[in-house]
Amino acid sequence: MSTAHASANPSALVSLPLVTLVLGGARSGKSLYAEQMIGQGGPGLYLATAEAGDAEMVERIRMHRARRGPGWETLEEPLDLAGAIARSVRPDRPILVDCLTLWLSNLMGADRGIDAAIGDLLAVVERPAGAIVLVSNEVGFGIVPATPLGRIFRDQAGRLNQAVAAVAARVVLVTAGLPLVLKDAAPPKQTLSVKEQAS
Repeated sequence: MSTAHASANPSALVSLPLVTLVLGGARSGKSLYAEQMIGQGGPGLYLATAEAGDAEMVERIRMHRARRGPGWETLEEPLDLAGAIARSVRPDRPILVDCLTLWLSNLMGADRGIDAAIGDLLAVVERPAGAIVLVSNEVGFGIVPATPLGRIFRDQAGRLNQAVAAVAARVVLVTAGLPLVLKDAAPPKQTLSVKEQAS
């Protein structure tokens, strides 16, 4: 069994599958839930896909950073998500990717090859060297988008979520701050145990 040891909280014992997908709608509490999953075992690496394109997004990013606290390391990567994960993943530090749908939006805006980018991401998360928690929006519960671009984005987001869920050991849907485990199929060899040692 792959294990990693950290040293932030002397009483915590956290078992994370190597790959967890956390889904939810807007303001569902999905990001906070994902942060708390990792935070129990000491802060990890926050891999942010958002770009501060306007004042509202600047404020959202500021609020997220304030909530996480100073112990987290932050890496911003709006496009090359697979490369950022491959370069940063390690057994002793979980990665939180927030979020896949913003990453997808960035790819579409930059006219990048979506299928190739998703394939690269799946290749990295199928055999990671450390625990990864990925956050994504569940966009299929709302009304049908009025524009062709909106419908394409919704369909691509649904396919992306399905592809990541297929390789994830654990999938959690968060609604109104309440988590519902949809899948928990991590065999022992794919579970990363993060044990906090007293300093």
